[in-house]
Parts: sequence; C-alpha cells; structure tokens
Amino acid sequence: MCVIWAVKIIKTIKYQGFLFVAVVSLLACSPKYAVNTPADPGNDKPADYSSLLLWAAHPDKHDPSDSIPLPLRKGYQKDSSVDVFFIHPTSFTGKKLTKWNADFTDSALNNKTDRSSILYQASVFNRYNVYAPRYRQAHIQNYYSTDTVAAMHAFDFAYADIKAAFEYYLQHYNNGKPIIIASHSQGTTHAKRLLKEFFEGKELKNKLVAAYIIGMAVEPDYFESLGPCRDSLQTGCFVSWRTFRRGYEPNYKPSSRRSIVVNPLRWATDTIYAPVDLNKGSVLTKFNTVLPIVNDAQVYKDLLWISRPRFPGGKFYRAKNYHVGDINLFYMNIRENLDTRVEQFKKQQ
Repeated sequence: MCVIWAVKIIKTIKYQGFLFVAVVSLLACSPKYAVNTPADPGNDKPADYSSLLLWAAHPDKHDPSDSIPLPLRKGYQKDSSVDVFFIHPTSFTGKKLTKWNADFTDSALNNKTDRSSILYQASVFNRYNVYAPRYRQAHIQNYYSTDTVAAMHAFDFAYADIKAAFEYYLQHYNNGKPIIIASHSQGTTHAKRLLKEFFEGKELKNKLVAAYIIGMAVEPDYFESLGPCRDSLQTGCFVSWRTFRRGYEPNYKPSSRRSIVVNPLRWATDTIYAPVDLNKGSVLTKFNTVLPIVNDAQVYKDLLWISRPRFPGGKFYRAKNYHVGDINLFYMNIRENLDTRVEQFKKQQ
C-alpha cells in the first residue's frame, strides 16, 4: 500500500536510504493516522483512455516500464504477441487524508508513480506489451479511515477508472492476444475485482496466461473457479504473496490474515523451504544492478517468510515488513517465470 513512497526514496538516496525507507513506510501505513474528512468535489469527470496521457505505460510511447537493467540488455528480445495489464500500487500517500482520491492532473504524483513502480515493477514484464493506466487512486489513508463508507466509495471510484481503462484496452488494443494481469498493493485490490468481473467464468479467461496479483491478501474463498498456480507451468491461474522477515507475524486483524500464498522461488503453495540459491536475482536500490542470491523463501500460513535479504548495507536494514520489495526481491524469478508460462500457454493454444 505504501510501496511508491518507499521506492521513490530508495531511488533518491540509494543503499544508505534503505533503512530510512523502511521507517517511512511503517509510519505511512500506521492505522493511528486514520482520519475522517469530507468527500472530494470536482473530481468526477469520466476518464478518457484514448489519450496516452492517461497511461503510465503504453507500447505506443516511451516510458519507464521500457527500461531494462543493464545486465539483461544483451539478451533482451521483445515479444509483442502477449499483453500485460499492470495496475500500479499507491503513490498517493501521507499521514493526513487531504483528498480521498488523486487527480489525473497531478504531475508531481504522476512523476512519482513513473519513477517508482512503473520503473521498478512494471519493467519486470517488459518483454511483452505493458499497459499501465493512470487512475484516480484512493489515498493510502483510506485503508485506515474510520469513515468506512467514504473509504469504500474512494476505492470504488478508483476501480471505475481501472475498469474503464481495461474496457478501452480490450476494445482498441488487445486484438485477441493472450493477457497477463499484474499488480501490487492497491493495484491488487483492484486487480482482484477486475479478474472476478472480466475473467472468472467468462470467455476471456481462455486468454489469461496468469495473474501476478501481489502484495495484498487474496482470500481462499475470494474466487469461485480461478485458482492459484500450483507449479511454474500452469496457466489461467494466479500467484500472490506478502513478504515478511522469517519469524515475524504482523499485527493485522484476523480478516486480513487469510490469504493464498505462492512461493515465487518454487511457484508452489506448499510450505517446502526454498533456499537462497533458487533466487535468480533482485533489483533493489540501483535499477541497473541485478543482485544474485539475495534471499530464500518459505510459505508460512498466509505469509511469505524470507531471511534477512543479502545486499550491500543489508545488515543495517531493520525492517520486518518487506512489502516494498514484494516484486523486486524476486525480479528475475518473476521475469523468467513469465516466459515459462507464456511458452506453455502458446503450446496449449
């Protein structure tokens, strides 16, 4: 939910800032800052996704999702036969809820989104066509507001943009191509709903390579027929996890402790330990550096547990909630698994 704020600071102050980022993230996510404010006026104009300005990432323009870490550039080959619809996490953050939803015209916020999640997360998927809509995201404090009715309205308002963007994408860009749904944090809040509305029990499910819906709980009973991926080859399924330090359990309410977890080092839902040598590489604070064997992974209840990550300066990193690194800690494993599932999908077709 607070990944964007954290990633932006990471990029600004490099490795020495990684510990500081953890502190900021925890403060930004603390429920004690819940507020109750009036709804936003004048932010209800329909979104026009025919404009490239409303896309943070799009194949028809150059954007940060096109960036490739330096060690991967030599072997990079684009495959334009598959689309990725990526829903970015929250970049609209802060301790006070000044507005329920962000504005499309907030250039500083758009730049923050682009230089963080679009660069560091959406780029994982850039062997394929990446479409990432801008949307009037709900402010981070909506997750903690005591005004639950207004908060749900804020999330519904944000999802309406996602839905409009996806419908425009289907009508004008997809042309029958296979689809990968990808998301993190608030993006996953909306991706779950999108999958249920457009894919589950629908003909479009036949076009779903897989859904990488990460950083938010996916309850075991949320979907009726769309199931978790049980191995690295399965298609038409989803993967999800929330990353924490081994031995740590967050103080979430019981309803938030129900989630399916797929281990991104084994691509399985079992609790078998995956050693650190299965980690193909992480992209953390320096985008052009792929760090090898950074962390292990193991499913524990509704969480993905890892040991303290190995990276320069990592011994000073005290955080136990690795939400900020849900995708980046497994950058190369995700990237390689995409190719595996796409190849399998095409064989099945």
